[in-house]
Amino acid sequence: MEVIPFTHFKGWLSSSEADALLDTMVARRDWTQGRIRMFGREVPEPRLTIFEGDLGVRYTYAHRPLVGRGWSPELEALRGRLAREFGIPTNTVLANLYRDGRDSMGWHRDHEPELGPDPQVISLSLGAPRDFDVRRDLDRWTQRLVLQHGDLLVMGTKSQTNWTHCVPKRLKITNLRINLTFRQVFC
Repeated sequence: MEVIPFTHFKGWLSSSEADALLDTMVARRDWTQGRIRMFGREVPEPRLTIFEGDLGVRYTYAHRPLVGRGWSPELEALRGRLAREFGIPTNTVLANLYRDGRDSMGWHRDHEPELGPDPQVISLSLGAPRDFDVRRDLDRWTQRLVLQHGDLLVMGTKSQTNWTHCVPKRLKITNLRINLTFRQVFC
């Protein structure tokens, strides 16, 4: 069996660090709800998002063009820490706010052309625990990770080329979750 290219660091942020970052992110006023095309019609995305990145960096997410306009101090500091600890360069972050367990992300891979041939993604979870399912393309073997407040998930090489992942609906969850997904976009 192939080793999964996903590394889960439980409690990567201390509780106090995670609480402070969650409070800062929840208080932001720039959350937006994009629209996606499903079954031939346009519907609201089942989550809210914020995009930050180096000035002028362009990333197309869910057919929506996003342009980097700089970094907030807290996310720039986090980006620096991630680079120092993992040696993975990033120039963008997409924050996803799942308001409760009805918000979700379907099966997908982060494989937009501007991410290069074998992208790596670093994802930090804040707030309510949520399931994060991964499956290998070859045999549809699925593994579930439960991402808790302050956990970090490094999606390494081959994670986006041979695997898909999702955040499934969980109707019993009533609290919010934010995840911060750091990527390197090649302009």
